[in-house]
Amino acid sequence: MSRKTEDGAIGIFDSGIGGLTVMREIMRILPQENLIYLGDTARVPYGIRSRETVQRYAVENATFLLSQNIKLIVVACNTVSAVGIDAIREITDVPVIGVLKPGARAAVKNTVKKRVGVIGTEATIQSSAYQKEIKSLKNDIDVLTKACPLFVPLVEEGWLEGDIVEAIISTYLSELKESGIDTLVLGCTHYPLLKKSIQRVMGNEVRLIDSAVETARAVRELLHEKGLISSSDKQGYRAFYVTDSPDRFRNIGERFLGCQIQEIKKIQIPYRIN
Repeated sequence: MSRKTEDGAIGIFDSGIGGLTVMREIMRILPQENLIYLGDTARVPYGIRSRETVQRYAVENATFLLSQNIKLIVVACNTVSAVGIDAIREITDVPVIGVLKPGARAAVKNTVKKRVGVIGTEATIQSSAYQKEIKSLKNDIDVLTKACPLFVPLVEEGWLEGDIVEAIISTYLSELKESGIDTLVLGCTHYPLLKKSIQRVMGNEVRLIDSAVETARAVRELLHEKGLISSSDKQGYRAFYVTDSPDRFRNIGERFLGCQIQEIKKIQIPYRIN
């Protein structure tokens, strides 16, 4: 269902629009690569689903991307990265990268005080996935976490800066700031849009780890390693698919992507291959 050659596309999927921050970073550092994005907007959010349901959704989304001649799958969803990647790997030999491990690795690399904060949705924080991954890399690091459920609606409404936004951020993050962390992982793909405001609240002494940036770097590294990086000197094509409401996806998605989205195709999942 896929071709692992340098001409193949990179397939990216998320439960909704947040993964576009990952796509944006891949576009920035690998402009020549062909990219296909799937937002499973009909079934968002994934965080309230059981592990088994998330794994099924992950496999169904991957099945669609594999039908599009891809060379790499990027799971731009923290929930699937935590519980669903192995299920995808069982159905394909195409490389699969999630957003969790690159962010955890960057946190371990950057912390000096060995005190790392992680913020994310309630589902991501409750899963303890970041804590486990960071601890597996360096067990003596203290990991402090905080769920920030209002951050996603703030971003989707376009409230990214200002006194009200910073007051909400401060309410959530004051304890983390006072705890003496020197590194903070943005454990949700929506959160990079709040990076400037989060940095102002936390202060310049705290290093922010943007999982979207780290995932894009991991994609570039893996493509080089596998000999799959495109040698084209032209900009790659970008294709967008959703499972519901293309208009809403475009309206909010362009803010995430930082550019216009020309065409969005609606598909049905599970995807049936003819």
